[in-house]
Amino acid sequence: MNAIITSLLETDLYKFSMGQAIFHQFPGYKTTWTFKCRNTDVHFTSEMVEEIKYQLKEYCKLRFTEDELEYLHSIGDIKDKDGNIQKKGWIKGSYIDFLRIWHPRYEDFEITTDAPCGLSIEAKGSWLNTSMYEIPTLAIVNEVYFKYAYKYDDLKQQFIRKLNEKVNLLKDGNYELGAFSEFGLRRRLSAECQEMAVKQLAEAKLDNRTIFVGTSNVYLAKKYHLKPTGTMAHEWIMCVGQGNRAVNPAYSNLYALRAWVNEYKVQNGTALTDAITTDCFLRDFDEEFATVFSGVRHDSGDPFEWGDKMIAHYKRLNIDPRTKTLLFSDSLNFEKATKLKRYFDGKAKVAFGIGTYIANDTDVPPLNIVMKTTLCNGGDVAKISDTPGKGMCKNPEYVEYLQRAINWRMTHPEM
Repeated sequence: MNAIITSLLETDLYKFSMGQAIFHQFPGYKTTWTFKCRNTDVHFTSEMVEEIKYQLKEYCKLRFTEDELEYLHSIGDIKDKDGNIQKKGWIKGSYIDFLRIWHPRYEDFEITTDAPCGLSIEAKGSWLNTSMYEIPTLAIVNEVYFKYAYKYDDLKQQFIRKLNEKVNLLKDGNYELGAFSEFGLRRRLSAECQEMAVKQLAEAKLDNRTIFVGTSNVYLAKKYHLKPTGTMAHEWIMCVGQGNRAVNPAYSNLYALRAWVNEYKVQNGTALTDAITTDCFLRDFDEEFATVFSGVRHDSGDPFEWGDKMIAHYKRLNIDPRTKTLLFSDSLNFEKATKLKRYFDGKAKVAFGIGTYIANDTDVPPLNIVMKTTLCNGGDVAKISDTPGKGMCKNPEYVEYLQRAINWRMTHPEM
């Protein structure tokens, strides 16, 4: 196989937004990332594992080009009609200088067949390094698996057929999505198919009730002159809030949101609510944070109940929820997104990040694979989301401790 990852831009935008904040505020943090396949009927053969190793070695040979760094430095720039920059974007020159000398290290990976699915991957080292490995690793694992386990040309034809059908339905006004972005890099069928989908959506003349905003894949955003989208992930809240052992992990959101605002002020602000449950998040999402952040992202639990809860919270803070964005990103398709858009229309701004449904829709089930932070600074970290089973931690005792800390906070008034 040819190299799957061909540019260091081929990752999700939030890896750069988090990466800059890590570089400026937590450069000494160390993390361990662990791969997990949740499909119980999937097995990676030894040939697949060797190909994955080869692909990761090829990825680790990449370096940023000056053209890529110039593009990154321009993200978020505000220009006048003549193309003159009126306000610089949120990626700072100091971080660009760091990326100029940064590169992935194959030595940070440990890859074996010692797992029920036949594939074990761990990445250990600086958070600055290991954070950047998650998305390319998952993209590589996906593409290798489907090209070895199936006749790829058959899958590609299925993908094209389904893509054409759904884009035609968008054109004909069968769906009403408002603004949506493509979020499918980590679980795409292949680089070829993700690019095909992004290109077709970018060029399609969609019904005026639906706007294709862009993609989280920075490489494709650059190539097709689209908006790169995304802000933060669970790792930010987990590592900032739980990586410091001197603080109560039930306050993870407070520390993480404060660090984010210190980095970005009013730029780049969509807060993720479910790292240690949305109810606990709301304890810290006070008037200041709710005002500064332009919106919130849903990634687990019932989306309708979550949206109603967020709207009620904004109202309690005397903030008009119609000025804030509810970004939905959990296992969406166009039908589900349309129902959410219509339900919340007029109550709040609504946007969608849609991944696997766009980037890996064939006649065979997609992989349900993740790569999560399991250790930070030598200690356990965990996510306790609004959907049971979405978390991942090596130490059940730590999960119980974190849950007790959350329960204590939720049952005691703030001092």
